Amino acid sequence: MKVALPTQLRAGILSAARAAHPGECCGLVEGALDGDLMRITALHPARNLSDDPQRFEVEPSDHIAAQKAARANGRAIIGCYHSHPNGRAEPSATDLTGADEENFLWLVAAGEELNAFVYLRGRFTGAEWVTSES
Repeated sequence: MKVALPTQLRAGILSAARAAHPGECCGLVEGALDGDLMRITALHPARNLSDDPQRFEVEPSDHIAAQKAARANGRAIIGCYHSHPNGRAEPSATDLTGADEENFLWLVAAGEELNAFVYLRGRFTGAEWVTSES
């Protein structure tokens, strides 16, 4: 799987991660699937309901609002993003436990690093970045 993420949106995720530190930021990813390319078109920041600063739980009303906005744009929610303030830019065991939607994109930020993974058949698979300016 390949992921096209505009530079401005990448910067937005990393900025949200810095702002949420020492907690985790989270949000939903709007876009479209075109063959093996996941094209990201918008981010929907969400409130993190988790009391644990090392976990995230998207506020349900934020999830619903993101789904409505994506539908209005003729797109869908194709993934999520969150940060690992004291970890690595890769899914954790906790992330794996919480994942359940096939072909769902997970963007994980740590420091100034951002990596992409797709949940498939019970595990995360690394995704390849492709250049995207829009």
